[in-house]
Amino acid sequence: MQEPTIQKLFDLTGRVALITGGSGYLGQALSRALAEAGALVVIGSREQNRAQSVADALPSPWGVIHRAVALDHLNESSLNEGFDAAVSAAGRVDILINNGQQGHALDLTNVTAEAFNKDLQNATGYFLLARRLRDHVVSRSVPGSIVMIGSMYGVVGSYPDAYEGICAASPVQYHTLKGGIVHMTRHLAVYWAKDNVRVNCLSPGPFPSEKAPSQMVERLKVKSPAGRMGEPHELKGPLLLLVSDAGSYVTGQNLLVDGGWTAW
Repeated sequence: MQEPTIQKLFDLTGRVALITGGSGYLGQALSRALAEAGALVVIGSREQNRAQSVADALPSPWGVIHRAVALDHLNESSLNEGFDAAVSAAGRVDILINNGQQGHALDLTNVTAEAFNKDLQNATGYFLLARRLRDHVVSRSVPGSIVMIGSMYGVVGSYPDAYEGICAASPVQYHTLKGGIVHMTRHLAVYWAKDNVRVNCLSPGPFPSEKAPSQMVERLKVKSPAGRMGEPHELKGPLLLLVSDAGSYVTGQNLLVDGGWTAW
């Protein structure tokens, strides 16, 4: 067997990638990474028009037409309809990026049972979509790749003094959710490896958007070995490793892109 070149290993030409939350802050950078690598990208969002505007702006080095679908991963009917629409629009799906995130800005002092349970439904949606992708590629007898978007807060607790006096603490239900997603990744990877379906988790952090309180961001910088926050483009390379043939022997892993945050 001839050894593939590094360019070939990272090339996604001819593959279709569905990304949920593709119109979000990090989702747009992840979507561009997939498109720049040659994939036909299907943007999933609760708002079809918003998804379409992102899809229209994606680069297309090989002339593919990117697509958009309405998909709410907290609603089982919507996620199934969205997955079916992606297959119909693009002909197939080979890669799934579970990136969509809906939550409540409530911390451990005031979160209600209803809000807590609602936020944990993100994990349910991730699983149901992952199972759709697995069944879809197995029915076609082709390999598949699934990437769950986790968080450094699925691995470590937060520093209370980073938020104190500025904003609500990092939500306890968010930590619970992301920790569960990290472990769900391992579980699915073990069961689906024989199906030639790889399942990995990409855990960013810290990557605050411009909407984050500036005072809190300055406190977070002190906690990071890198001394700064992450930029969305710094997730592009790690994502491509996990979804492409460059990571063909990588499954069940949680790749932390956190500037060393979880190293101490």
